Amino acid sequence: MSESIKIDIWSDIACPWCYIGKRKFETGAAAFAEQSGDGAPDVIVEYHSYELSPDTPVDFDGDEIDFLATHKGMPAEQVRGMLEHVTGVAKAAGLDYNFDILKHTNTVKAHQLLHYAKARGKQIEATERLLAAYFTEGRHVGRVEDLADLAAEVGLDRADVLRSLQSDEFLSDVRADQALAQEYGVQGVPFFVIDGKYGVSGAQEAATFAQVLEQVWAERTEAATV
Repeated sequence: MSESIKIDIWSDIACPWCYIGKRKFETGAAAFAEQSGDGAPDVIVEYHSYELSPDTPVDFDGDEIDFLATHKGMPAEQVRGMLEHVTGVAKAAGLDYNFDILKHTNTVKAHQLLHYAKARGKQIEATERLLAAYFTEGRHVGRVEDLADLAAEVGLDRADVLRSLQSDEFLSDVRADQALAQEYGVQGVPFFVIDGKYGVSGAQEAATFAQVLEQVWAERTEAATV
């Protein structure tokens, strides 16, 4: 019996619910591990690329309210209320969102960086760094120079990151992730594929993630004893 459970997560750096979902999943996975005790399997996470707004310019002239109001055709007051709501949900998950300083941008280069980081065993750290930079610190995650700075903060070689991003070394991997998402019928993110057979959509509560992990492990254990 495999001693690990694989979690494939489709997300976008510019998706506020993806960061919330990440935190809730981590809390649920920790609860599952604690409940399972010494016999708990490793939970292996791999992130996959999904662009919510691939036509977004790298340097968008305006704030998040401007973007959603113009790009999505939503009234500014409705956008403001929506952002207040998601900020509150994020706060409950332990995240401090700062939409007033957020720099909306195209995320294709950020996704390429995450593939670069994955190839070097640093994808989880890089994902967390980019999400925090975008939603809480007002850092730019669309320009290669800024991304290289953030990559260096998690121990990656800044000069080599620049080389990789400037040459689109991992663009084909980003496109492959997006094609697979289409095959799965993913309509939005975050989207979790657990053990290759269970799909969980959205930033579910931590208890939901823990329950799914428990179910998967119980089924695996039962199958191994048959």
